[in-house]
Amino acid sequence: MKSLVTGGAGFIGSHVARHCLEMGHEVVVLDDLSGGFRDQVPAGAKFVEGSVTDEALVTSLFAEHQFDYVYHLAAYAAEGLSHFIRRFNYRNNLIGSVNLINESVKHDVRCFVFTSSIAVYGAAQLPMDEETVPQPEDPYGIAKYAVEMDLRAAHEMFGLNSVIFRPHNVYGENQNIGDRYRNVIGIFMNQIMQGKPMTIFGDGTQTRAFSYIDDVAPPIARCVEVPEAFNEVFNIGADTPYSVNELAEVTAQAFGVEPEIEYLPARNEVLHAYADHSKARRVFGQGEPVALETGIRRMAEWARTVGARQSAPFGNVEVLKNMPPSWRAGIVAATEEESATAHG
Repeated sequence: MKSLVTGGAGFIGSHVARHCLEMGHEVVVLDDLSGGFRDQVPAGAKFVEGSVTDEALVTSLFAEHQFDYVYHLAAYAAEGLSHFIRRFNYRNNLIGSVNLINESVKHDVRCFVFTSSIAVYGAAQLPMDEETVPQPEDPYGIAKYAVEMDLRAAHEMFGLNSVIFRPHNVYGENQNIGDRYRNVIGIFMNQIMQGKPMTIFGDGTQTRAFSYIDDVAPPIARCVEVPEAFNEVFNIGADTPYSVNELAEVTAQAFGVEPEIEYLPARNEVLHAYADHSKARRVFGQGEPVALETGIRRMAEWARTVGARQSAPFGNVEVLKNMPPSWRAGIVAATEEESATAHG
């Protein structure tokens, strides 16, 4: 079997690519390295540096390799930032997906596996389950839900099979801890290793169910071998919600330090988000999930080996209005520095 894994140098994608290789697949990884790292591409996979938004590149890859399966994990998944980067968000997360869907239809791909997000639900009734009517509240969730609907239309019109996963708050090894806009656990770890306080938007009482990578990546990889999963949607991740304050304490403990927290003005976000996973357990089965303390300890051990990472403020911001002050200050400072450099 030949499989394309987009985003395979990134966090979840690198783990899915590894599991596909272990299943005996020939794997091609497509990644533009905007959030991933070349050394995270698993040994045995062919790496192609490029973007899903490059229509000509996507077309040539499908023609060359005749993929059986497509695992589409490439995305810019900064949910909160998506309000301020609408054009970038839709080009990367929607149009890039459409490029892949078009080629999958043309080349009779057996199954298109798509990682969506529980961001599609919005502030829905908890716990979110697959029967909940999606009401996304940010451009990231809107883009993800649009791709879900497009895949349904492609199945009805062309017979393209798909499996849609809605993971949430996934953490673990290979996460980009230098990204200042997403992945709160990685942000906390990066701040601790730099001797900085952990920053929390609002009062820290917002809750999420944080999902360890080893509970998420394996079912995504092997879903193509489970016929009853075809053309279905699955929430996937952890069941138990924790507050961000609790998360900060657990992360600090993993590094053997006292939690030092800096509270920032609240941003516009869903306060409580956790999902029901009974459908995924019924179809895929599930062992005992990795406890939060265990998963964070494993990630902390890995983070110490790679060290703290620095990332530049996002350079494609389209709207500054109502942006959280801490984000805005970094972006404005970076823009002024670039302008000064350009003018000598």
